[in-house]
Amino acid sequence: MTVVVLGDLGRSPRMLYHARALADSGAEVHLVGYGETELPPEVAGDPRIGVHVLAAPAGARRHALARPLFLAVAFWNAIRAAAALLVTLSHTVEPHSEILVQNPPTIPALVVALAVARLRSARLVVDWHNLGWAMLALRLGPRHPLVHLLRAFERALGRRADAHLCVSRALAAELVRWKVGQATVFRDRPGAGFAPLLPEERRKLLAELAQRLDLPGLDGDGADDRPAFVVSPTSWTVDEDFDLLVDAAVQWDRRVGLARARLDIVITGQGPLRADYERRFATLHLERVRIRTLWLPAAAYRRFLAAADVGLCLHRSASGLDLPMKVADLFGAGVPVVAFDYGPCLGELAREGDNALLFRSSEELVECLRRVLDGFPARAALLDRLRAGVARETEQCWADAWTAAARPVLVPDVA
Repeated sequence: MTVVVLGDLGRSPRMLYHARALADSGAEVHLVGYGETELPPEVAGDPRIGVHVLAAPAGARRHALARPLFLAVAFWNAIRAAAALLVTLSHTVEPHSEILVQNPPTIPALVVALAVARLRSARLVVDWHNLGWAMLALRLGPRHPLVHLLRAFERALGRRADAHLCVSRALAAELVRWKVGQATVFRDRPGAGFAPLLPEERRKLLAELAQRLDLPGLDGDGADDRPAFVVSPTSWTVDEDFDLLVDAAVQWDRRVGLARARLDIVITGQGPLRADYERRFATLHLERVRIRTLWLPAAAYRRFLAAADVGLCLHRSASGLDLPMKVADLFGAGVPVVAFDYGPCLGELAREGDNALLFRSSEELVECLRRVLDGFPARAALLDRLRAGVARETEQCWADAWTAAARPVLVPDVA
């Protein structure tokens, strides 16, 4: 089995989980993608998984380029990636085997994977995380000719795949409307290692973070006035709205009578917009809100999430059909979420008043935080109720869900 991720492997947890599960089921796995960040030891050290690293795209700040330059750099990256991917897949894909490819990006990942699959008489399975044309529309606008062209191209290529997985029921319904075919819904679940921390472990970790991030008081000294620890996992991309966070932080800081709680907000992850927003955060000079950024390897990230009081998701779905994996991670760590409400699809994962609170504006984000932190830290009734809902949500782990839904698609002999 060849698993293709035309993105940074270290920041593609769903595809890494696929690779691990396939290897555990006895398959020899070739994992193909960019190597911009370190792989988790359980993947890098697995003798059944061979990692094939492609050269990362050129232009680290291409997102900030003017449209003509952006298109030129994107075209060059697509040509270079297509050539490298074609050479790599020609050596890794055995005749009559399987290729699992992440979409998006449609070009060149889906194009090359389909071509190699047909040349090698291999089975092609597409794991739909989103729609490529919708991601491009974030940069070029929905009416741009290239967006319309990619939409038609993506639909035509998708129809030629042999099987499909996707992350939500809404996305599966869209693929049926596209006449792409029936996709098996395999929604993200928290992977192994995501779990709540014991109280003493949490106190120790908070003390470490307080020192590392210059957040005195986070570790619980003066417990009656401990800041609320809010964590926002992110990829720092254009489909996450950090302007909302900036506006909400300013409102929280200025409205002294709003709530007693102080906020320590830590944003994790790497991505193209991180440096821009770090500069903006530095200009805020807030008194009751402290914002920090942090990058952590996989094992430390899992423990870090479990130290949070509240998770914050600012994901704006390009298509309105995908589900943010960061919410599943937070749930696995036992943490309720305050999430941007981008449409009905989100209700498949984050349910208002059960395991999450939803907002659509900075004012609503402030109100959600006020509600969930009412009585914090001594007794926050809503926060406790949401935690109980999170526990119900995570009764089925990623491995069990994969065995039930994804394995029959990827290893059809067991179906």
